[in-house]
Amino acid sequence: MKLDDVKKLHQKKYRTQLGYYLVEGEHLILELQKAALTQRDLNDITLYVTEDYQDWAAKLQFEFTLVAVTTKQMSQLSNTKSPQGIVACVPLPKVIDKKREGSNNELCIYLHEVQDPGNLGTILRTLAWFGSFKLLLSANSVDPFNPKVVRASMGAIFHVPIELDVDLTELQQRFEKFAYLDMQGSPVNTPEFANYDCYLFGNEARGVPKDALTQFNADAFTIPGNGSIDSLNLASAVNMCVYQLSV
Repeated sequence: MKLDDVKKLHQKKYRTQLGYYLVEGEHLILELQKAALTQRDLNDITLYVTEDYQDWAAKLQFEFTLVAVTTKQMSQLSNTKSPQGIVACVPLPKVIDKKREGSNNELCIYLHEVQDPGNLGTILRTLAWFGSFKLLLSANSVDPFNPKVVRASMGAIFHVPIELDVDLTELQQRFEKFAYLDMQGSPVNTPEFANYDCYLFGNEARGVPKDALTQFNADAFTIPGNGSIDSLNLASAVNMCVYQLSV
Protein backbone atom coordinates (compact mmCIF):
# COMPACT_ATOMS: atom_id res chain seq x y z
CA MET A 1 0.00 0.00 0.00
CA LYS A 2 1.28 3.46 -0.84
CA LEU A 3 2.25 5.64 2.11
CA ASP A 4 -0.29 8.26 1.08
CA ASP A 5 -3.04 5.63 1.35
CA VAL A 6 -1.80 4.47 4.77
CA LYS A 7 -2.13 8.04 6.06
CA LYS A 8 -5.81 7.99 5.09
CA LEU A 9 -6.55 5.09 7.46
CA HIS A 10 -7.14 7.57 10.28
CA GLN A 11 -10.55 8.09 8.65
CA LYS A 12 -13.27 5.45 8.82
CA LYS A 13 -14.34 5.75 5.18
CA TYR A 14 -10.84 4.87 4.01
CA ARG A 15 -10.50 2.01 6.51
CA THR A 16 -13.68 0.57 5.04
CA GLN A 17 -12.63 1.28 1.46
CA LEU A 18 -9.07 -0.06 1.74
CA GLY A 19 -9.76 -2.83 4.28
CA TYR A 20 -7.02 -1.96 6.79
CA TYR A 21 -6.57 -0.14 10.09
CA LEU A 22 -3.59 1.17 12.07
CA VAL A 23 -2.02 -0.17 15.25
CA GLU A 24 0.62 1.94 16.96
CA GLY A 25 3.22 1.47 19.70
CA GLU A 26 5.29 -1.30 21.29
CA HIS A 27 2.60 -2.77 23.54
CA LEU A 28 -0.03 -3.01 20.82
CA ILE A 29 2.43 -4.51 18.34
CA LEU A 30 3.36 -7.19 20.89
CA GLU A 31 -0.34 -7.95 21.42
CA LEU A 32 -0.72 -8.10 17.65
CA GLN A 33 2.12 -10.62 17.53
CA LYS A 34 0.39 -12.77 20.15
CA ALA A 35 -2.83 -12.76 18.15
CA ALA A 36 -1.10 -13.32 14.79
CA LEU A 37 0.52 -16.50 16.08
CA THR A 38 -2.88 -18.11 16.66
CA GLN A 39 -5.24 -16.37 14.19
CA ARG A 40 -4.75 -17.38 10.58
CA ASP A 41 -6.61 -14.40 9.16
CA LEU A 42 -4.09 -11.99 10.71
CA ASN A 43 -1.75 -11.86 7.74
CA ASP A 44 -0.69 -9.31 5.13
CA ILE A 45 0.55 -7.04 7.93
CA THR A 46 2.97 -4.21 7.17
CA LEU A 47 5.15 -2.60 9.85
CA TYR A 48 6.32 0.96 9.31
CA VAL A 49 9.31 1.75 11.52
CA THR A 50 11.82 4.50 12.06
CA GLU A 51 15.52 3.67 12.22
CA ASP A 52 15.38 3.35 16.01
CA TYR A 53 12.88 0.48 15.77
CA GLN A 54 14.34 -1.59 12.96
CA ASP A 55 16.32 -3.89 15.26
CA TRP A 56 13.36 -4.19 17.66
CA ALA A 57 11.01 -5.11 14.82
CA ALA A 58 13.45 -7.68 13.45
CA LYS A 59 13.04 -9.74 16.65
CA LEU A 60 9.28 -10.08 16.26
CA GLN A 61 8.10 -13.62 15.58
CA PHE A 62 5.21 -13.26 13.13
CA GLU A 63 5.05 -12.65 9.41
CA PHE A 64 5.00 -9.06 8.21
CA THR A 65 6.47 -6.72 5.62
CA LEU A 66 8.92 -4.20 7.07
CA VAL A 67 9.03 -0.68 5.66
CA ALA A 68 11.52 1.91 6.92
CA VAL A 69 10.23 5.48 7.16
CA THR A 70 11.67 8.79 8.27
CA THR A 71 10.72 10.49 11.52
CA LYS A 72 8.70 13.02 9.52
CA GLN A 73 6.80 10.29 7.71
CA MET A 74 6.14 8.52 11.02
CA SER A 75 4.63 11.70 12.47
CA GLN A 76 2.16 11.67 9.56
CA LEU A 77 1.25 8.03 10.14
CA SER A 78 0.94 8.40 13.90
CA ASN A 79 -2.19 9.38 15.79
CA THR A 80 -0.27 10.44 18.91
CA LYS A 81 1.58 13.61 19.85
CA SER A 82 4.83 11.74 20.57
CA PRO A 83 5.11 8.79 18.14
CA GLN A 84 7.10 5.80 19.39
CA GLY A 85 8.34 5.01 15.90
CA ILE A 86 6.39 1.87 14.96
CA VAL A 87 2.98 1.56 13.27
CA ALA A 88 1.35 -1.56 11.83
CA CYS A 89 -1.10 -1.60 8.94
CA VAL A 90 -3.44 -4.51 9.73
CA PRO A 91 -6.24 -6.02 7.61
CA LEU A 92 -9.72 -5.59 9.01
CA PRO A 93 -11.13 -8.88 10.34
CA LYS A 94 -13.22 -10.64 7.72
CA VAL A 95 -15.94 -11.43 10.28
CA ILE A 96 -16.96 -7.88 11.11
CA ASP A 97 -19.48 -7.50 8.27
CA LYS A 98 -21.28 -10.81 8.78
CA LYS A 99 -22.52 -12.96 11.62
CA ARG A 100 -19.74 -14.98 13.16
CA GLU A 101 -20.26 -18.56 14.19
CA GLY A 102 -19.69 -18.52 17.93
CA SER A 103 -19.40 -20.97 20.74
CA ASN A 104 -22.57 -22.10 22.46
CA ASN A 105 -21.04 -20.74 25.65
CA GLU A 106 -20.41 -17.30 24.17
CA LEU A 107 -22.51 -14.54 25.76
CA CYS A 108 -23.46 -11.53 23.67
CA ILE A 109 -23.04 -7.93 24.78
CA TYR A 110 -25.01 -5.53 22.57
CA LEU A 111 -24.09 -1.84 22.52
CA HIS A 112 -26.59 0.55 20.97
CA GLU A 113 -25.02 3.67 19.43
CA VAL A 114 -22.12 3.94 21.89
CA GLN A 115 -20.18 7.09 21.03
CA ASP A 116 -17.15 7.40 23.29
CA PRO A 117 -13.92 5.73 22.02
CA GLY A 118 -12.59 5.39 25.57
CA ASN A 119 -15.75 3.60 26.72
CA LEU A 120 -15.61 1.12 23.85
CA GLY A 121 -11.89 0.48 24.30
CA THR A 122 -12.36 -0.16 28.02
CA ILE A 123 -15.27 -2.53 27.38
CA LEU A 124 -13.17 -4.47 24.87
CA ARG A 125 -10.40 -4.86 27.48
CA THR A 126 -12.88 -6.30 29.96
CA LEU A 127 -14.41 -8.71 27.43
CA ALA A 128 -10.95 -9.91 26.42
CA TRP A 129 -9.92 -10.35 30.06
CA PHE A 130 -12.82 -12.61 30.93
CA GLY A 131 -13.23 -14.28 27.53
CA SER A 132 -16.32 -16.12 26.21
CA PHE A 133 -18.03 -12.89 25.15
CA LYS A 134 -19.01 -11.59 21.74
CA LEU A 135 -19.55 -7.87 21.12
CA LEU A 136 -22.41 -6.69 18.91
CA LEU A 137 -22.34 -3.04 17.83
CA SER A 138 -25.27 -1.16 16.34
CA ALA A 139 -24.99 1.19 13.39
CA ASN A 140 -24.06 4.76 14.38
CA SER A 141 -21.67 3.45 17.02
CA VAL A 142 -18.05 4.58 17.19
CA ASP A 143 -15.86 2.50 14.88
CA PRO A 144 -13.97 -0.10 16.97
CA PHE A 145 -11.01 0.31 14.58
CA ASN A 146 -10.78 4.03 15.27
CA PRO A 147 -7.18 4.67 16.48
CA LYS A 148 -8.46 5.96 19.83
CA VAL A 149 -10.51 2.82 20.43
CA VAL A 150 -7.63 0.56 19.37
CA ARG A 151 -5.29 2.36 21.75
CA ALA A 152 -7.79 2.32 24.64
CA SER A 153 -8.37 -1.40 24.13
CA MET A 154 -4.67 -2.07 24.81
CA GLY A 155 -4.71 -4.91 22.29
CA ALA A 156 -8.05 -6.42 23.29
CA ILE A 157 -9.34 -5.52 19.81
CA PHE A 158 -7.41 -8.56 18.52
CA HIS A 159 -9.05 -11.00 20.92
CA VAL A 160 -12.78 -10.17 21.00
CA PRO A 161 -15.17 -11.30 18.23
CA ILE A 162 -17.08 -8.27 16.95
CA GLU A 163 -20.12 -7.85 14.72
CA LEU A 164 -20.76 -4.42 13.23
CA ASP A 165 -23.99 -2.66 12.25
CA VAL A 166 -26.25 -5.09 14.10
CA ASP A 167 -29.75 -3.65 14.02
CA LEU A 168 -31.99 -3.85 17.05
CA THR A 169 -34.74 -5.32 14.90
CA GLU A 170 -32.72 -8.44 14.05
CA LEU A 171 -31.95 -9.35 17.66
CA GLN A 172 -35.32 -11.02 18.23
CA GLN A 173 -34.56 -13.41 15.38
CA ARG A 174 -31.32 -14.47 17.07
CA PHE A 175 -32.03 -14.45 20.81
CA GLU A 176 -34.86 -15.41 23.13
CA LYS A 177 -34.06 -13.73 26.45
CA PHE A 178 -32.81 -10.16 26.92
CA ALA A 179 -31.58 -8.25 29.97
CA TYR A 180 -30.80 -4.56 30.43
CA LEU A 181 -29.95 -2.16 33.23
CA ASP A 182 -32.48 0.03 34.98
CA MET A 183 -32.58 1.69 38.40
CA GLN A 184 -35.76 -0.23 39.26
CA GLY A 185 -34.51 -3.68 38.20
CA SER A 186 -33.53 -6.76 40.16
CA PRO A 187 -29.94 -6.86 41.49
CA VAL A 188 -27.33 -8.15 39.05
CA ASN A 189 -25.82 -10.24 41.83
CA THR A 190 -28.77 -12.62 41.79
CA PRO A 191 -28.43 -16.02 40.02
CA GLU A 192 -31.15 -15.07 37.52
CA PHE A 193 -28.89 -12.47 35.87
CA ALA A 194 -26.85 -15.23 34.24
CA ASN A 195 -29.87 -16.77 32.47
CA TYR A 196 -29.99 -14.53 29.38
CA ASP A 197 -28.77 -14.77 25.78
CA CYS A 198 -28.11 -11.10 25.10
CA TYR A 199 -27.34 -8.15 27.39
CA LEU A 200 -28.41 -4.75 26.09
CA PHE A 201 -26.57 -1.52 26.84
CA GLY A 202 -27.46 1.83 25.34
CA ASN A 203 -26.01 5.10 24.21
CA GLU A 204 -24.22 7.05 26.95
CA ALA A 205 -26.97 9.70 27.07
CA ARG A 206 -30.13 7.98 25.78
CA GLY A 207 -29.81 4.32 26.74
CA VAL A 208 -31.61 1.58 24.83
CA PRO A 209 -34.83 2.70 23.07
CA LYS A 210 -37.78 1.93 25.36
CA ASP A 211 -39.97 0.61 22.56
CA ALA A 212 -37.36 -2.06 21.80
CA LEU A 213 -37.18 -3.10 25.45
CA THR A 214 -40.96 -3.49 25.52
CA GLN A 215 -41.03 -5.41 22.24
CA PHE A 216 -38.27 -7.77 23.41
CA ASN A 217 -39.95 -8.25 26.80
CA ALA A 218 -36.51 -7.55 28.23
CA ASP A 219 -35.94 -7.94 31.97
CA ALA A 220 -34.48 -5.09 34.00
CA PHE A 221 -31.58 -5.41 36.42
CA THR A 222 -29.69 -2.89 38.49
CA ILE A 223 -26.21 -2.60 40.00
CA PRO A 224 -26.82 -2.07 43.73
CA GLY A 225 -25.08 0.98 45.16
CA ASN A 226 -25.09 3.13 48.28
CA GLY A 227 -23.83 6.41 46.85
CA SER A 228 -25.56 9.69 46.14
CA ILE A 229 -25.31 9.75 42.32
CA ASP A 230 -27.98 8.27 40.05
CA SER A 231 -25.94 6.73 37.24
CA LEU A 232 -22.71 4.98 36.28
CA ASN A 233 -20.37 5.50 33.36
CA LEU A 234 -21.31 3.10 30.53
CA ALA A 235 -17.99 1.27 30.55
CA SER A 236 -18.10 0.89 34.34
CA ALA A 237 -21.63 -0.53 34.19
CA VAL A 238 -20.78 -3.02 31.42
CA ASN A 239 -17.60 -4.06 33.22
CA MET A 240 -19.43 -4.76 36.49
CA CYS A 241 -22.04 -6.82 34.67
CA VAL A 242 -19.44 -8.81 32.74
CA TYR A 243 -17.61 -9.52 36.01
CA GLN A 244 -20.84 -10.69 37.58
CA LEU A 245 -21.49 -12.99 34.64
CA SER A 246 -18.01 -14.44 34.94
CA VAL A 247 -17.90 -15.32 38.65
